Amino acid sequence: MKFIRFSMIESTKVAEFTKVSDKVWASPPKGIKPQAIYACLGIAFPNQPPNTIISVNVLEAESAESLGAASYPLTLVGATVWAVPVLEVPVGGVAQVEKKLRG
Repeated sequence: MKFIRFSMIESTKVAEFTKVSDKVWASPPKGIKPQAIYACLGIAFPNQPPNTIISVNVLEAESAESLGAASYPLTLVGATVWAVPVLEVPVGGVAQVEKKLRG
């Protein structure tokens, strides 16, 4: 299943956060595969606290356990982490996916 995972971290903790993130992805937990990692260069959400950095990851995870294993180390350095399940929809194929989901 695909997820978009958001990580929010105070700017003073970014150096520690990036070290932990690199360690997690150097040897990813079983059942999880990173697709892309992005750093937001602006305010991503209304009321985002000042001096915070948002990291956005696109991941494939087989289970909650694998998603947790890749996310928990980031929380230990002070990041707020949340994952949102997403459905991949092909460009130009939205109506076809909608029809399939409608049943």
